[in-house]
Amino acid sequence: METLILGGGVGGLTLALCLHRAGIPCRVYEAAPEIRQVGVGVNILPHAAAELAALGLEPALKRVAVQTRDSYFFNRFGQLIHREPLGVAAGYPHPQFSIHRGDLQGVLLAAVRERLGDARIHTGHRVTRVEQDADGVTVHFADGVASVRGACAIACDGIHSAVRRQFFPDEGPPRYSGVNMWRGVTRWKPFLSGAPMVRAGWLSTGKMVIYPIRELPGGEQLINWVAEIETPQHLERDWNRKGRLEDFLPAFADWNFDWLDVPGLLRGAETVLEFPMVDQDPLPRWTHGLVTLLGDAAHPMVPRGSNGAGQSILDAVSLERHMQAKPLAAALADYAAERLPATAAVVLRNRTNPPDAILREVWQRTGDTPFARIEDVISAEEIAAMSDGYKQVAGYTLSDVRSRVA
Repeated sequence: METLILGGGVGGLTLALCLHRAGIPCRVYEAAPEIRQVGVGVNILPHAAAELAALGLEPALKRVAVQTRDSYFFNRFGQLIHREPLGVAAGYPHPQFSIHRGDLQGVLLAAVRERLGDARIHTGHRVTRVEQDADGVTVHFADGVASVRGACAIACDGIHSAVRRQFFPDEGPPRYSGVNMWRGVTRWKPFLSGAPMVRAGWLSTGKMVIYPIRELPGGEQLINWVAEIETPQHLERDWNRKGRLEDFLPAFADWNFDWLDVPGLLRGAETVLEFPMVDQDPLPRWTHGLVTLLGDAAHPMVPRGSNGAGQSILDAVSLERHMQAKPLAAALADYAAERLPATAAVVLRNRTNPPDAILREVWQRTGDTPFARIEDVISAEEIAAMSDGYKQVAGYTLSDVRSRVA
């Protein structure tokens, strides 16, 4: 029998490619009527980029993504706090990619179709529950869709995972961070290095994350932006919820810097999406016999470290490795034993000290006022310790990534 992959997002499609590489038969069951290229920007950090390269996807990613060159931190007055190289500019063997989520999913889907065939991708299959016995699993779907049997089931069904809810029915609602975010993409001319990752401001008065995700004809780029503000109330999490410009634009009305007209960038977006920055406490276990969780279904995290999609990719690679080496039930258990604590550390770090904690420190030390010299506020050593500390927790220090490709 085949492995049943429940969900056709980044984690599910990556897992399909991994299992195919290992010679393990599988099928993908996606809830949506079709797998569409939706969403806004994501970052593929060097550890995940290395794994996608090992799957032969780097040339396709280079065609549609921006290879991120450097990271910038500014205060809300447009003053530079810190700059550091990223990706190959920092010595990594593979690029860091800034990419439209739809383009990333498109690259993965095209590879799955080419290598596994369309017949192994089933849309319109929204999972409701999974049953298992000594011989395998039975997955049940909504709307009268026929159930299917398989050797095991891997729940890649996202932040609203029905399988997670089946095993943890009393988990409760997601944990709100106190920060709401609005997201959009805008056609704009290149700025700074042409391939930057910009973090600016701080949450109390308004914070921005801005980076290009696609090269456009005529020399323009598609710029992804995220506006974050501390907000006491929020709506239910829904990646496709429409937002209103007037709810957040006033916080950034005077952010017109020599390196970027931020209010102009925000006004230029055709669509604004709103999402609360929420996560859920790490689970005590992912694997239940012949069923396990992967990606957002396993470890939904506050998106403050550019790490959600990357951790899903690492999950898939880990599961492939264990399924190649040992009996199925043991493989699923050992995969969870490896990945659960690793991702739990990222979930908890994103709550307290993600990379943008550098901005928090400067905001606190300056009292939210301009500085004369950044060296008088925070040392380069302190900044490096914050940046390197997150890389260590998330598993993408230079030595970590080099060991992956050795």
